[in-house]
Amino acid sequence: MAQEQAGRALRSVKWRADLVAGALAEWPEDPKKRTGEEWDAVRGAIPGGEYLPSSIIRSRTRQVAVFESKNARLPVDVFELEPAPRVPRMLLLAACDGQQATIERSATEPTKALLRLQLPTRPDPQKYADWTWAECPITLPPTVPANAVTHLPTVRITGRKVRADVAYTHAVPKTSRTGHTVALGVDWGLNTLFSAGAARMHEDGRITALGAGAQFRAAGVLAKQYRLRHIFECLHAKTDH
Repeated sequence: MAQEQAGRALRSVKWRADLVAGALAEWPEDPKKRTGEEWDAVRGAIPGGEYLPSSIIRSRTRQVAVFESKNARLPVDVFELEPAPRVPRMLLLAACDGQQATIERSATEPTKALLRLQLPTRPDPQKYADWTWAECPITLPPTVPANAVTHLPTVRITGRKVRADVAYTHAVPKTSRTGHTVALGVDWGLNTLFSAGAARMHEDGRITALGAGAQFRAAGVLAKQYRLRHIFECLHAKTDH
């Protein structure tokens, strides 16, 4: 579990290191506004930069610009730009085998599952006798099909509770390429994040809408994001003062 968590942290820092190195190698004359040639250059300097969203490059550019304004120079690499990463308190049980953890669904209650894992009985376990099996009952949401196969979860602490992120696998019917009579159309925009509507094709060629459609509006979430960003900027200004 520790090796898997370390591997994830190393893969993450490798991605950030390549991103920062590419941004520093093609640093623009005006960090607030790149030209078209500068955009092409920075994307070419970052591995896979042609598929990278522009917002990620802009946020890294702002981060480097803040460092430059405080230190009157550019950072050497990501290790000078960012502090040491913090390791979250969680157990990656997916990296274990049956000798360490098992999970089994209840035969009578589809929403119940039993997670069994070995936990140490002392802070510094030295031998097999220092470990013991613990049983953790898990309540699955109703969206998990009754015939789904559950996999070992990631166990993490949230407040005073222990949460389990459970992945599952279930069989689905094979999709045919032709013969469909119902279609779902989804579009996105600036004012409305997602708009969706279903339509049915009849035997005579007519197409009719099913219901009035649906929309997802993120105005409330965006308002909270702007408010938290404003609070963060105020607190950051206070600490600088």
